[in-house]
Amino acid sequence: MKILFVGDVVGKAGRKITGTHLPLMRQDLGIDFAVVNCENAAGGFGVTAEIGEELFRAGADVLTSGNHIWDRKDSYDFLSREARVLRPANYPPGVPGYGYWCGMVKEAPTAVLNLQGRVFLPPIDCPFRAFDDLKKKELAAARVLFVDFHAEATSEKLAFASYVDGRASAVVGTHTHVTTADERVQDGGTAYITDSGMTGSSDSVIGMDKEASIQRFLLQIPRKFLPAEARPRLSAVVIDVDERTGHARSIQRISRTE
Repeated sequence: MKILFVGDVVGKAGRKITGTHLPLMRQDLGIDFAVVNCENAAGGFGVTAEIGEELFRAGADVLTSGNHIWDRKDSYDFLSREARVLRPANYPPGVPGYGYWCGMVKEAPTAVLNLQGRVFLPPIDCPFRAFDDLKKKELAAARVLFVDFHAEATSEKLAFASYVDGRASAVVGTHTHVTTADERVQDGGTAYITDSGMTGSSDSVIGMDKEASIQRFLLQIPRKFLPAEARPRLSAVVIDVDERTGHARSIQRISRTE
């Protein structure tokens, strides 16, 4: 089974290049299942129902997210009714939306789990224990398990990947918007990369207008951030998983430009 994961889609530039390249990549690379992180897709902050549907039409099977998923209050209803759009599963009980998706891909029970780290991010329940609880219950039947681990600290991502090695097919880090060069398959069979990178303007500061970012650092006062649009780039990874065992065979970084 070939799984494609598209890193954090930022604004119009990210949506446009995803819409152009995702259908082609599915065909050219023989992709069986595509996951896209959408938490910055709507103007750099959050997602809307309209934008979510746009990404589904482009070829996404499941959308994951992170801490910015709550930035647009009008998305709460969309999160509550659309099981294919995920928010981190380790939010407290009662939070709107779904933290995981389960289904069949190539006749294999498959699941996508979204978790959020705690280092340098707002307080949230423990992602390590959340994984254990879900793995024992709701995700027990999943033979192929893909995890989007949305976190700031490299150490937390590495520790989590080691903790779940052999129990997840892949752990792909998101949030920092910079592609790392540490992709590998761990000893237990779990594919890993610290950050899959960003899909948006490469002529930017992590997807946002450069001048606003520079002024914020110079003046230390709040500035309104708007997504940049120049030189869009799609950042992704392709993971080949043995659907009989759930173990990854390989993980490869992918980059596409206009």
